[in-house]
Amino acid sequence: MKIKGKKLLSLALVFVMMLGVLTGCGGNNEKNAGDTEEAAAESKGVLVGVSMPTKSLQRWNQDGENMEKSLKALGYDVELQYAENKVDMQVSQIENMITKGAEVLVVASIDGSALSTVLESAQEDGIKIIAYDRLLTNTPAVDYYATFDNQNVGTIQGKYIETALGLAEGKGPFNIELFTGPLDDNNVNYFFGGAMEVLQPYIDNGQLVVKSGQTTMEQAATTNWDEQTAQARMDNIITANYTDATIDAVLCSNDSVSLGVQSALKAAGYGTEEKPMPVVTGQDANVANVKAIVAGDQSMSVFKDTRALAEKIVEMVDAVVNGTEPPVNDTETYDNGVKVVPSYLLEPVAVDSENYKELLIDSGYYTEEEVSK
Repeated sequence: MKIKGKKLLSLALVFVMMLGVLTGCGGNNEKNAGDTEEAAAESKGVLVGVSMPTKSLQRWNQDGENMEKSLKALGYDVELQYAENKVDMQVSQIENMITKGAEVLVVASIDGSALSTVLESAQEDGIKIIAYDRLLTNTPAVDYYATFDNQNVGTIQGKYIETALGLAEGKGPFNIELFTGPLDDNNVNYFFGGAMEVLQPYIDNGQLVVKSGQTTMEQAATTNWDEQTAQARMDNIITANYTDATIDAVLCSNDSVSLGVQSALKAAGYGTEEKPMPVVTGQDANVANVKAIVAGDQSMSVFKDTRALAEKIVEMVDAVVNGTEPPVNDTETYDNGVKVVPSYLLEPVAVDSENYKELLIDSGYYTEEEVSK
């Protein structure tokens, strides 16, 4: 690291922690709380830069707030910035974090391939770089990556459609349309790829029919995961292909895209007893989408507990600062074009009307009031 006093800080932290262990056995809660506060105080003065892509999606606000809260609880100084989906703004914000003396950068990129120059500058200064949820590509300047198992996100969505339509039992044919995210988000390769591994065989054998003919990732892409863009595309698809036919399922790779698709479907008369909503997927379990699940407008979402991901990032940061090995559980999957990045993958789960209370309410992720109509 670039601050040589870090070894002294690490030794001090170790000493404090050992002292807490030795005195904690049989000790009272007041003493343990004092030890925690002292350990946190020792970490102060270390700046962690957290670069988020946008505030326009609920999940990035939650991610940033969770990370900032957890890092500050350990005594770290945090510079949290949102880049409004503008790459040049994200570059400028990262440059500012470097100038302010950040020792670790946590970066959720807008375009994973567009930050090479600024990140390589940071690496030359001895700054450690952790990619958050979106892989930083085509650069050696990334040390670790923390995310959910993104291939499995798509697999869960594909499997949900498969089960809901009874495809494995040979039912069909059904009409389906495909919606994913922007091509500059590396995760889209995994989301769409995982889903299509499940769905493509049914398209090939005719059980699933894509009447628009838009079956490739490029054709299904949605710039910036934008809700209005998804709605406009679905409007066009319905007008051109479904005058005398109905849509049975829509693969949507995330919740904002799903909301746009739902708006177009409702405008076309779906959501009634005569014309029920098709199977519609999503990802992130945003409040508006959980409400849609409860209302029957969206079938499911893939829940990724960002509290757990934020905590894993905090573990990584703390390990890097203190000269120990950060936790990783995958050293093979995420090749960024220059190197395979050591990663930690968390498991996502499907949430629907049957289990949302258990997964989201009982766990404290949301309150009942937040997701009720």
